[in-house]
Amino acid sequence: MTRNYLLSTALGLCIATPALAVEQADVLTTYADIAAANYDDARITAVALQSAVDALIADPSAEALQAAKTAWLAARVPYQQTEVFRFGNAIVDDWEGKVNAWPLDEGLIDYVDLSYGGATDENHFAALNVVASPAFTLSGTEVDASAITPELLAETLHEADGVESNVATGYHAIEFLLWGQDLNGHGAGAGSRPWTDYAAGEDCTGGNCDRRAAYLKAATDLLVSDLEWMAAQWVEGGDARAALSETDATGISAILTGMGSLSYGEQAGERMRLGLMLNDPEEEHDCFSDNTHNSHYYDGLGIQNVYLGEYIRVDGTLVTGPSLSDLVAETDAALDAEVQSKLATTMLALGRIKSTAEAGFAYDQMLERGNAGGEALIMGGVNGLIDQTRSFERVVAALGVDQIAFEGSDSLDAPEAVFK
Repeated sequence: MTRNYLLSTALGLCIATPALAVEQADVLTTYADIAAANYDDARITAVALQSAVDALIADPSAEALQAAKTAWLAARVPYQQTEVFRFGNAIVDDWEGKVNAWPLDEGLIDYVDLSYGGATDENHFAALNVVASPAFTLSGTEVDASAITPELLAETLHEADGVESNVATGYHAIEFLLWGQDLNGHGAGAGSRPWTDYAAGEDCTGGNCDRRAAYLKAATDLLVSDLEWMAAQWVEGGDARAALSETDATGISAILTGMGSLSYGEQAGERMRLGLMLNDPEEEHDCFSDNTHNSHYYDGLGIQNVYLGEYIRVDGTLVTGPSLSDLVAETDAALDAEVQSKLATTMLALGRIKSTAEAGFAYDQMLERGNAGGEALIMGGVNGLIDQTRSFERVVAALGVDQIAFEGSDSLDAPEAVFK
């Protein structure tokens, strides 16, 4: 890399000192460009999902349901890569729960198996079944749900009664409506909702097929509008891009906070280690579709994208520019090499989980107590994510960034608390 030099004087001597060839402002521009492209890809694939859902509702069939499932799976690929923009950007954190909140009490939305149970002390609406309930009382107020609309889902039902597991919107609500419950425990198989849950007349199974279709459409339309809004926040003139650029130091802190928090507390801890400790298939991120291996893989890829300053769009276009890696390399080349090596090791471990699941050993099977092979696969990912976070901490120190606090998890920081 060619370096420019600034001239300064000391004691009458002319001294050449290196000036950084990579400006922090340019790194922030790349980061925002990747965010804009990544959220736009999430929007594009959600629009494709919307079209598949509309086709399913217009002419229900096994093929139409499978097409909608395939579109949902494709939509998860770009979205999961955006999760690295959480934690460091308040505008994302304030919004994210609308689109990717989990786990959810699916009985709020639709019918569930009898083994699911009913209302609990923690959640009085865990088995409300809005699809079957055109009217109900919520927090002492009568709710008219005769028309299932995006507004009803977003403004009344989502996190109803202040309960976080009352997830009424976003990818996972749609996932449940497409797949249904996964009742296989640690056995093979995902949810198996029949296409006739959307059929008309006497062919309808599960009851209320018209209302189920209305809920699915409302949730999908809302997802598209939410993603349109977030994509707009990252383009030139958008609020997220503007907030990032208030000061260069603040922006670099946002990048590192997102990388470290997703890597450590969220993914290694809450999404992977916790589920393994509890041996609970309900703790997998995409639990209805058995797509968790992909969610973990693309979360990891999102972290790598941001560090390297490279993102491949769904149309194959490469978005790239000056990166955090470039910035670190100018300060400490050995540290940059270390981070890149650890990112590659983590992606290899997450790739093993992904390829093994695709070969038939699903993530919920890996979580089963006593399954040494599954535990080894998951812990390979957990350990890689933890190890790369330690290097992110070294990057924070090397760049002189202050006030970084990565998200933690009891599963990593206080394992004994998990079982209390």
